[in-house]
Parts: sequence; structure tokens; C-alpha cells
Amino acid sequence: MSHAIGTESLDYVFHGHRSLPAFTPVLVGVVGSGNLEVLLEPLADPARCAVNVQTSARGFGAIWQAVAQDFHARHGLGGLRVSIHDMGATPAVVSLRLDQAVAELGANGGAA
Repeated sequence: MSHAIGTESLDYVFHGHRSLPAFTPVLVGVVGSGNLEVLLEPLADPARCAVNVQTSARGFGAIWQAVAQDFHARHGLGGLRVSIHDMGATPAVVSLRLDQAVAELGANGGAA
């Protein structure tokens, strides 16, 4: 039995129905803390929300897709690139960090 080494990269794209105004990138969490960090950046296309996950835990694509879909269903943001650097966080922690990042957007004049 062989085990893959390295990280897995997963990409999801959604159609946003709430375009964001200009904002400065937001970073929440610390990947070295043992869970994850989330970076929100503006995306040139105001109708898209692109989510990229870099994870050390391979084989959880279906769970990541469900977490990304849930995030998008709750916020529906467009013009947004979401980068997640995961170190084995649970879906609940991922959702909390995503909500924390969106709250930071609101504090900086973006969406909340």
C-alpha cells in the first residue's frame, strides 16, 4: 500500500449573487496553529466566487465541496477568491474561520 505525500489542491467555483465592493485582503487563522488559515482577496470577475483548498489530508474532496457549498449558500458572495490552507481542521472549524473572515470583510467596509 502506498501513501501519497504532499498536499492536495481542490478548486470550486460558484456564481455569486452579492458582488463585493473593493476591499483589502483579509487573513484569519494561522496555519501553524494546527487548524487552518483563510485568505479572502478580490476577484476581477464580480459574478464569481473561487475557492481553493490546500490540504494535507488527502481524500476528503467531497467534504470540502460540501463545506464550500455551504459557505456559498450562506453568503452568496461574488468577486471573491477564497484560499484555504488546511492542517487537518474539522468542517465545523473551517466554517467558523470562513464566517470570521467574512465578518472581517464587513469590518473593513466589505460584506458582512
